[in-house]
Amino acid sequence: MLTKSLEFKNAVGQKVKVTEIPVLAQDSTYKFMIQVRLQAFISTIYREKKPQKCYSFREYLKKVMKWPDYEQLFKVGELKNNA
Repeated sequence: MLTKSLEFKNAVGQKVKVTEIPVLAQDSTYKFMIQVRLQAFISTIYREKKPQKCYSFREYLKKVMKWPDYEQLFKVGELKNNA
């Protein structure tokens, strides 16, 4: 799965980085849900007075999504011959 990262300055002027944002196809059933969750996540980070320097969107999704949906979104195919 392809992921991207986003870097911005919060309300206080500190640089904040959000990593592991999944890149989905236009016709994906999870595209809208991921967009809404990302906007909510960034808005909460933006308003924090003392944010961390780096956040993982994947870890955030692990906490807020239902587990079957999370597994379906980030599923990794089995590797052949332990490669």
